Amino acid sequence: MNPATTEFVRQRFAEYYRKAMLVSPSSLAQREWGLVLFNPGATEMRMRRHLAFPERTELFDYIRNLVPSHVYYSSAYYEKPDAPTMAEKGWCGADLIFDLDADHIVKGPYGMMLSRVKEETGKLLFMLTGELGIDPKQIELVFSGGRGYHVHVRDLAFRGWGSAERRELVDYVCGIGIDPAVLLNGSPEPGWPARFRSALTDYLAWLGTLNEDEAMARLTALEGVGKESAASFLKKRDEIITSLRGEVDPTLLRDRVIKAVVHETEGEFRKRLNEKAALADEPVTTDIKRLIRMPTSLHGGSGMRVQSLEIRDLPEFDPLVDAVVFSSREVRVDTRFGLAMPMLGSTYQIQKGISTVPEAVAVFLCCRGIAEIA
Repeated sequence: MNPATTEFVRQRFAEYYRKAMLVSPSSLAQREWGLVLFNPGATEMRMRRHLAFPERTELFDYIRNLVPSHVYYSSAYYEKPDAPTMAEKGWCGADLIFDLDADHIVKGPYGMMLSRVKEETGKLLFMLTGELGIDPKQIELVFSGGRGYHVHVRDLAFRGWGSAERRELVDYVCGIGIDPAVLLNGSPEPGWPARFRSALTDYLAWLGTLNEDEAMARLTALEGVGKESAASFLKKRDEIITSLRGEVDPTLLRDRVIKAVVHETEGEFRKRLNEKAALADEPVTTDIKRLIRMPTSLHGGSGMRVQSLEIRDLPEFDPLVDAVVFSSREVRVDTRFGLAMPMLGSTYQIQKGISTVPEAVAVFLCCRGIAEIA
């Protein structure tokens, strides 16, 4: 951002913070805080951290006075959160955090990315509550203000977990390290056994849509699969699909083609299996000293609010309406390239160069580095 654009965005943020009803996390006095300030012309983002606030009024006054572009607090609880080094802080535990970022899942138009990451979030929430038995009342769901969602689990049962235990949990939801021999053993069970069989069934059904030459080519491209094995497998494809719905023949995994399919790290089957997983960002969950965005703060890369919401409200939640805090008054911007921008229930066709857009769109484009104030 040039200085004029930085000042425009900072003024809008200042107006929001003057009027907004801010909310602090639980156990405020045990949290470390980090803020990124507006810094015109800076080539990199610098954070002011190792901050602590004994009570919320002091925190909110600090935010309103400095007007940061980003506000973070620690998922961890510390004895001395403002100590200058991590070793001196005295770690007392941490919330369990899942981060779902569309940037790590799919590339494309912003609206499409937000839609896809919401699907992944729904899958994760179902696994946590429906399969792992976590009480929904112990979960806080937050739209990050950018391209994804944060899921905070504040159940005391997880607070003392180290990185290794958290790694096992995130591996489960992401489907990492699953054993086909276990998942294809016996009758179908809910959870990953059902998901694995569903992915394999989808793959076999997809094979059936190909002509014989193409199906043979796909199978013989797998490691260790020859023409004879591929031809034999295609003849019993329907029989295998039927078996996946009930008690699986223990000899199934001895089949050379099945073995090659379920152990491939890329390809059509793996793509279908990944679609069954919840694609959470693994390093965030395993990090027991992570800084996470404060709900009700603004995201300096979009100008949208970091928004808490009820789990039941996720299907109807539209970030491009519900997390937008700025007005529709007209602002002139100079845009680097043309684009279609969905916001406030409309889609704005913006041309390269100088144009007039609603203030909320202008803030977003400026925060993203797509436009400057004209």
